[in-house]
This record gives sequence, C-alpha cells and structure tokens, in this order.
Amino acid sequence: MIERLRTDHLHPTSGYHHVTIASPGRLAFLAGQMPMDGTGERVVGVGDLDRQVDVTIENTQRALDAAGARPEDVVRSVVYVVGGQEAATAAWHRFASSPIGAAFTSASTLLGVAALGFPDQLVELELTAALP
Repeated sequence: MIERLRTDHLHPTSGYHHVTIASPGRLAFLAGQMPMDGTGERVVGVGDLDRQVDVTIENTQRALDAAGARPEDVVRSVVYVVGGQEAATAAWHRFASSPIGAAFTSASTLLGVAALGFPDQLVELELTAALP
C-alpha cells in the first residue's frame, strides 16, 4: 500500500506530495534512466531537451515494465536536468504530463546540474517503486 501525504505545515506543491509512505514489501530501485538509444552508445536528441525527455520516458517505462511496476507504484523520483531553472521546469512539466506522469505525484526532487554522465546528455531520471 502506498500513502501520499500533504500537510498545511509545508508549502503547496505543483502536484507531488511531500511524503510518500510504502508499506513493508519489495522495492524496485531504477538506475538513472536517460535518453540513450537501444545500443547504449549514443545520446538521442542532442541539443533538444524535449526529445531527450521523451526518450527518457520511453526508457523509464521499459524499466518499470521489467520490474513489474506501474507509474502509480513509484514512491520517489529524482529528476536531473542540465541547465538553469527554465530548463528544469520545462523538463518537470513534460515528465509530469507524460504517460508516466503518475510517478511524479509521490515524493519528488528536481535538480539543475552542470553536467551528467554522457556528453550531450541533458536529463536523467531516477525512480523507486513499491512493487505490488
């Protein structure tokens, strides 16, 4: 069982919950998903944040499927975006309105970073899911 909490004692959010509680059970920790092609050798959508988010969404859905989880089972997300606040906000909104958008209603963190692991990579997404 997953319980998502908001409280009047913390600031309003843009759709996520400040606290997510997962009852005892199995958790799946997804490695950082990114905009890589099927070979894992090439970043897709060089210079195009929207395309990179879309490919990351596709790869993340595949990882959730492999774990036997759905976006609704996600209890924590961390989004890393190269660039300033505008890029981070744009990426967040694209993730949240995507087919995996339910993953972003749990406890979430959005970070702007200077660089990620691969040249030309603009976004990375980490998820933790409570398996049904």
